[in-house]
Amino acid sequence: MIVHILFHDNCFDGASSAAVFHRFYRDKIHPRADFSLQGMTHEASQQFPEGLFRGDENAIVDFKYACSDRLTWWFDHHHSAFLTSEDEQHFRRDESGKKFYDPSFKSCTKLIATVTASRFGFECPMLDELVGWADIIDGAQYPDAQKAVEIAEPAQKLAAVIETNKEPEFLHQIIGQLVERPLQQVATQKAVLERYEQLAQRHHESIRIIRENSFYDREVTFFDLTQYDLEGYNKFIPYYLYPEANYSVSLLRTPKRMKVSVGWNPWSRKVRKHNLAEICERYGGGGHPVVAAISLAPGAVERAHQIAQEIAAELRDEETRGRP
Repeated sequence: MIVHILFHDNCFDGASSAAVFHRFYRDKIHPRADFSLQGMTHEASQQFPEGLFRGDENAIVDFKYACSDRLTWWFDHHHSAFLTSEDEQHFRRDESGKKFYDPSFKSCTKLIATVTASRFGFECPMLDELVGWADIIDGAQYPDAQKAVEIAEPAQKLAAVIETNKEPEFLHQIIGQLVERPLQQVATQKAVLERYEQLAQRHHESIRIIRENSFYDREVTFFDLTQYDLEGYNKFIPYYLYPEANYSVSLLRTPKRMKVSVGWNPWSRKVRKHNLAEICERYGGGGHPVVAAISLAPGAVERAHQIAQEIAAELRDEETRGRP
């Protein structure tokens, strides 16, 4: 019996979801199952070829739904969970009792832990710290932007390593360790800390780059990183630099895609009036109501700039309305 787990790649919640699902399946469904892993990334034209589902059982965690009879388990919490309305209808018709969707959860890891406990009687106290940190990190439940950006906790350092990882085998090893060992042990091992030390300087450099390239207007921060060799950055940096900002809109270019990111300041004292996932869905993207993104082809630079400017203008218009 081979269980193939497809998870959101370069994402702490995705890796944690894979680990919790793995432990649940081994403990409650099939103790002798073998497992394989595959990271999934959002693409401009997302597809799920049948070749992805190469296990006897196939699970997707923390990623979009696939309309395939080969998909046997699914857990997701994103507002934009379905590529098409037909996919959603396919999910709604499912009677297997193995596919679960609830966008009210801050993290998919917490969704899996909650559902498997209530539906299947799964308990593993060793995973509690992992579930808790996945909820903090993916749900932006830090007390303030400083705590989110200064990355002092081992779990945050592990998350930074996972988010920038380019070695699938290393990440698969980490997930396997999280199945068996407490989060603290995994996060403080030499292999993780050495990788984080290499990232720390780049993290501080990204703060400088964003500070020098950001433009703040009507409570919206905009910055364009397409000219820099960055494949990612800590998404809380805009609110660390501009605590008064309600939203951030940014552009990032990697070898695989042009990315437009949109976020809401989780420490804002104002009422959020926009669902950012719905805004990004208009352009083929999606995510959560408070953080979302759009992926375009790497060469679609002009189109990405146009989209980012349109979204920033829409969010600024919200701040303008109602003022004298």
